[in-house]
Amino acid sequence: QVQLVESGGGLVQPGGSLRLSCAASGFRVSWYGMSWHRQAPGKQRELVADITSGGSPNYPDSLKGRFTISRDNAKNTVHLQMNSLTPEDTAVYYCRRNVGNIWGQGTQVTVSS
Repeated sequence: QVQLVESGGGLVQPGGSLRLSCAASGFRVSWYGMSWHRQAPGKQRELVADITSGGSPNYPDSLKGRFTISRDNAKNTVHLQMNSLTPEDTAVYYCRRNVGNIWGQGTQVTVSS
């Protein structure tokens, strides 16, 4: 069964960091392009980071330098390292397998003092 399970979300203070994980089952993350997206209340879901099957990362210009996507092939997991978080980063973060449009259930990230 193809499945994505996100973890690592939570409450963090402004300026803090979080590392999200996306554990895949039913396929190898190294076979496909994978991505992270987020959706804040009342806003459209937006792309946060993308990693190709070849391992090349891509980011929207607005997030370059703060977010880092990586892949652990041995653990079949994709990570999102988020630094210098602000309240505007508060959202539900989703992992996606780009081929077949497979989504995880999401993990809540709240940035607040």
